[in-house]
Amino acid sequence: MSHAPSVPTLQESPDGIRPAVRAVPAYPFTPIDAAIKLDQNENPYDFPAELKALAAERLLLRPWNRYPDLHADELRRRIAAYEGWDERGVVVTPGSNVLIKLLTELAGIGQTVLTVNPTFSVYTLEAQLLGANLVQVPLQGDFSLPVAALTAELRSRPPGVLYITQPHAPTGHLDAERDVRALVGAAPEWVVVLDEAYHQYSASDFRPLVRECPNVLSLRTFSKAWSLAGVRAGYALTSAGLAANIQKLVSAFNVNALTQAALEVALEQPGYVQARVQEAITERGRVLGALRDHPTCQALPSQANFFLLRTPDADGAYRHFLSRGIVVRRQDRLHLLSGCLRVAIGTPAENDAFLRAVAELR
Repeated sequence: MSHAPSVPTLQESPDGIRPAVRAVPAYPFTPIDAAIKLDQNENPYDFPAELKALAAERLLLRPWNRYPDLHADELRRRIAAYEGWDERGVVVTPGSNVLIKLLTELAGIGQTVLTVNPTFSVYTLEAQLLGANLVQVPLQGDFSLPVAALTAELRSRPPGVLYITQPHAPTGHLDAERDVRALVGAAPEWVVVLDEAYHQYSASDFRPLVRECPNVLSLRTFSKAWSLAGVRAGYALTSAGLAANIQKLVSAFNVNALTQAALEVALEQPGYVQARVQEAITERGRVLGALRDHPTCQALPSQANFFLLRTPDADGAYRHFLSRGIVVRRQDRLHLLSGCLRVAIGTPAENDAFLRAVAELR
């Protein structure tokens, strides 16, 4: 009598799984249904309806039985034209988090992934999953880059990949350009990633520095200012040589026809982006100003489309906001961020509801 093989449970996973994968927890996010969603730094406005209709029309005209471009070649050309970049130095993937994984494969496996603490969780997650040597240097008390300590690590270790986020996530801090340049200058043999996911909200732009240094890249996304998080697309701007090596790790046909159609339309008519960015900047100033005199909570300065709210009791404040139909992101377990919640800038009405909820905290 034959017996079907048993299916391993989560606790009884196959022995062939690498220990590094077993040891790492899943991506730290649990979706919560709430009327006001301020927990993922998304643009509160959908892609414009008229542009969505154009993208859908373009998608319907394309054959779905054919593979898309091998390396998103048409999108690379369009992004290059938009950014004023050599198309040979553009790499496109389904979200900038995919590029982070590929960059860790490129320069981190068997080498070093160097970043700060706290930092964007995907940097550390991918380093741990891929078995890279993860080194995190604590931010300074004002959330600025620890330039001297990072420089010492760069000079004492074999080259790998260095992640610098501008503006920084999860703090929203923007560093002085001289500090970023100093770190790039100290890392001529490293792959240096300048993650500019939120650059539209800070009016910062490190493309000139990337042009000067063939080992440096700017990581950008369509998920935030472009209102296209659901489409999933990110890209890197770098030298032709570095791009060619990254492209070796990118799966063939990795950008689908829907994404391509939506991005083509967005790049043809990008005017909506600046209007939405300007509203977010104005609302950020209004919200931070309204919280300036709160008796117990402190809104920390930010140059992104989110900010940190330091509270006496992060768990209690988080639950209070949920009871008012508002979901934010807890960050209070991170280094330097005791009591902190991360709050995205929403629509004016959503921000008003948030401010009313904060006013109830004592």
